[in-house]
Amino acid sequence: MSEINLANPEVAVREIRLGSITGFGGSAEELMQQSRCGLKDKGRSFSQCLGCSTAQAACMVTLIQDAAVISHGPVGCSSCLHEFAFTYRVNSPLRGIGTPTPRRIFSTNLAERDTIYGGAEKLAAAIREVYARTKANAIFVLTTCAAGIIGDDTESVCDEAEEELSIPVIAIFCEGFRSKVWTSGFDAGYHGIARKLIAPPRQRRTDIINVINFWGSDIFSEWFAPFGAKPNFITPYSTVESLKYASEAAATIQACQTLGSYLGAVLEKEFGVPEIKAAPPYGVAQTDHWFRTLGKLMGKEDEAEALIAEKKKEYLPGIAALREKLQGKTAYVTGGAAHGHALLSILGELGLTAIGASIFHHDPLYDNDAEDADALAASVKNYGDVPNFNVCNKQEFELVNTLSRLRPDVLLCRHGGMTLWGAKLGIPAQLIGDEHFGMGYEGIVRYGERILETLENDEFVKNLEKHAVNPYTKWWLSQDPLTFLEGHKSA
Repeated sequence: MSEINLANPEVAVREIRLGSITGFGGSAEELMQQSRCGLKDKGRSFSQCLGCSTAQAACMVTLIQDAAVISHGPVGCSSCLHEFAFTYRVNSPLRGIGTPTPRRIFSTNLAERDTIYGGAEKLAAAIREVYARTKANAIFVLTTCAAGIIGDDTESVCDEAEEELSIPVIAIFCEGFRSKVWTSGFDAGYHGIARKLIAPPRQRRTDIINVINFWGSDIFSEWFAPFGAKPNFITPYSTVESLKYASEAAATIQACQTLGSYLGAVLEKEFGVPEIKAAPPYGVAQTDHWFRTLGKLMGKEDEAEALIAEKKKEYLPGIAALREKLQGKTAYVTGGAAHGHALLSILGELGLTAIGASIFHHDPLYDNDAEDADALAASVKNYGDVPNFNVCNKQEFELVNTLSRLRPDVLLCRHGGMTLWGAKLGIPAQLIGDEHFGMGYEGIVRYGERILETLENDEFVKNLEKHAVNPYTKWWLSQDPLTFLEGHKSA
């Protein structure tokens, strides 16, 4: 297991901690094999954009119901926080939250003068003002590039404010320049939660299982009921209190290892909560394995087998029917690492051929060092290799070039903004934000029905292609998609 040190206010970024990469071109099997042999990252001679770690840290902490968040930097850096406030509100019905609390999001609004004389006093005043306005049970302070460059002692300011206000005031070090791997921001957010909010367990409980997730629907209450447990979601719609005693849970599961790798390892190593190290339940084979792993850990293996048998009886006929309808269709996947790998498993289960993928980064291993957690390896083992497998940190020019050449029957996207590239090329594109939508046996049926619906309603994108203006010229698209990737030889 990688080193964990909660005494340190900062967590090592993924390039250092896990050897994560953002540049690769080849096949999924090649990536999997090379990852276990010291794979090195490949740079690009041209880069169109990068994701920001601050946004991913914000994704975690802005969704805590009774906390407030301060972006310590120019006001523009707080724009990403409001995106998650919107997400919090519109997704609350998925979690059964009738009246979600208002988000409390602020900025210190560092200006040119502050970058010269320092912003520490401004931050201290902001923390007091935020507490006076909100009476939040915890305040998170996200550092931006500006705060990091001028060297503000954010940790000391937060510690002094914590002593003064008698609530946790948590510095989260997530400046965008720290890492090319945007998911390092998740780790920074969870590091702050673990070191300042999670308390040692008062007791061990068998009726609570931690679920590290984004904002998906609650499928876990039904799944955990046969094991005599209920979910404790981290962090969307959680509270400071529910996070405090996450240390008492019987186990921790992850909807996405990209998101939860670090916190799952922290809860196990520092607080004694065992982590379910099996890759998440996408596809029949992996769902079988996941439920059996959970049953073994909970000491309820018979209950797990009964649940598997019941679910298979109900959903396997539907999966077979969809497979017959979708057999021979081709698909392309774009998304974050673990969820992108999960979508590949769903495609394999439904009989579609995955002819390529653009995945935003790759972790050769996770913080628990468990090969069983490798969703890409599970997908390759169960459903075969995937060619045209590109690891790219949101380099859309590579995605568009590849799509224009491969022309899949359907494009599956994890993130908003990606579907338009399929539409511009006349390719039906599907975006599902609920990361739990495709989980389990029933998830395969749900996803298959949605894919079928997307394929059967392609008239709009076919017409759009005739009129859409593509910002990439024919000259640009005639180049090999990986022309600018270090060491790549154009075909």
